[in-house]
Amino acid sequence: MDANAMGPTAVELFWTVPQPDDAGAQTADLFDWQAAMATVDGLSLYEMALDDDGLLAADNTCRIVCERHEDWAVAVDDDVELVSAKHRDAPYGAYTTVNQLADDGGIAHLFNRWHTLGEKPTCRLVTTPGLSGAAQELAAAIEHLRRLRMASLPLAPGEEHQKSIKDLCKCIRQHTKSERLPSAWNQNSNPREPAEEEQAQVARFLSMLVIDHTRLPRGFVAYAAANMYAKSALERLRADVAPDPVWQAVHDLMRARMRAAGPMPRGKLPAVLAYKPGTPLPSAADLERSDVSRIVSMTDIDIAIRTAIAHPRGFQPLVAQPRLSRLAVKMAAGHCGDNSIERAEELQREYRDYWRHRLDGDPAARAEQARLRRRLHRVSDEAAAATSNATVQGQALWQEIQRRVDDLPEEALPVGMDGDLALGGICDLTSQCKVWFSERFDIDAEITRRRAQREEAS
Repeated sequence: MDANAMGPTAVELFWTVPQPDDAGAQTADLFDWQAAMATVDGLSLYEMALDDDGLLAADNTCRIVCERHEDWAVAVDDDVELVSAKHRDAPYGAYTTVNQLADDGGIAHLFNRWHTLGEKPTCRLVTTPGLSGAAQELAAAIEHLRRLRMASLPLAPGEEHQKSIKDLCKCIRQHTKSERLPSAWNQNSNPREPAEEEQAQVARFLSMLVIDHTRLPRGFVAYAAANMYAKSALERLRADVAPDPVWQAVHDLMRARMRAAGPMPRGKLPAVLAYKPGTPLPSAADLERSDVSRIVSMTDIDIAIRTAIAHPRGFQPLVAQPRLSRLAVKMAAGHCGDNSIERAEELQREYRDYWRHRLDGDPAARAEQARLRRRLHRVSDEAAAATSNATVQGQALWQEIQRRVDDLPEEALPVGMDGDLALGGICDLTSQCKVWFSERFDIDAEITRRRAQREEAS
């Protein structure tokens, strides 16, 4: 008899089995790419849930559950798919070994969650690198075993896939604490040689696994995701608007839920008389209601999309006004941050005010100003040499200049001038094109280009 026809359903186990840790909800805001990939799943579910008239059924049960058991889960009726999302930057290359998939790809963790949940959920790895070598051979075993399962045939992997299954058994053991392994695994007297029961369980797991290694890397999400993933939903809704606001609206929703920042029906009210005598254990439905802040329902996505369609400007990304001063343009070219540029412009104004007052009626002030200018120019030259190998030279130069100006002895500065005001002198030299935070370029042409850009935006 099929094991899935007996006992609790996958969704009941999903809610009633405690998860071993809960770090994801606190750290998910660091993984914007992860939220974007969950948004892709949400949009896919939403599009499938729409009827021919582009309407969502009121009793639709599809939802995305964020940061429970895995990075997120797709729940539809009594079925659950656990999803692990692993981004790898381009230098990582392709997954070439089974061990990389088990460890870096999170398949070992997926296996243990799947086992803990009674082997009921399906599983999916969402990642960016491709597959080659032994990793590609494991993917071939997955496809073979999936076809057998879907055809209700015995999961006989065959000799060509036996090595992949054994390798994964060893990797799961290597990357899992013994107390979290299935009990039968700890009874194996020779862990280096996976027992038949271990291999059979891993074969069942692989038949339930999908490796989706075609997702956009994080550097491309902002430019391509809207057209790739939100446009088709708009076509189903017959809405003639740009897809960018829709993508932004659903992405914002998913990002918030991955931080457990969704609705809290009872707010922070305490659980009064929650455990009085005779109180039954909470059901899966009770537990799901208590975790609603992590859930994105299709109704949530429907509201977000239709709001974005009605008010697209509210979801457009903010357009920064280009700065036009010489100082700002040169610091921006060196990738200095907005706060640094704001401070630099303010210090330059204060520095000029200082000398405006000193030069009015003080014949010695001009010589003192020239002497300070020479010293500050020397400081900037030495700071540039010290940061010549920095990855982001402009930012490093700004920090190094500040450090060196702060180290100037008090007697080296004019009366009434401190380190911050002296830093304003460096900013003044920058506006005179005596100091550069990047390679030299045509500053006047760049200001003209930015002015035209600002006029076009307005």
